[in-house]
Amino acid sequence: MPKPHKKKNFFRSRYHSFGYAFNGLRILFREEINARIHIVGAVVATTLGFWLNISETEWLVLVVVMGLVFVFEIMNTAIENLADYVSPSIEETIKKVKDLGAAGVLASVIMAVIVGMIIFLPKIIALF
Repeated sequence: MPKPHKKKNFFRSRYHSFGYAFNGLRILFREEINARIHIVGAVVATTLGFWLNISETEWLVLVVVMGLVFVFEIMNTAIENLADYVSPSIEETIKKVKDLGAAGVLASVIMAVIVGMIIFLPKIIALF
């Protein structure tokens, strides 16, 4: 006779999922230099935001684009790790997938830089 199925505790499984997510962040910042560069950019943008007293709407847009950069970096890193595991040798299809992931990061960074310029340049110019 099979054992009765043990029901998982919902809250315990949520707790463990946070652990996995924080471990993913730890891996990201330990292994990906680009993630550390993005952190520097986020710190600079946040510092400028406080220094230039940007509006709530500007904060909202700034936080969203900074978050997008990190989301794309995380997804790109996951794709690269999985692709390297599945195909350690250079394969054209894997290269395309990895290049597309990198393009997603680049597009998000370009968008964040444009948003930063729209928010910060007029305020910096007004200081002079």
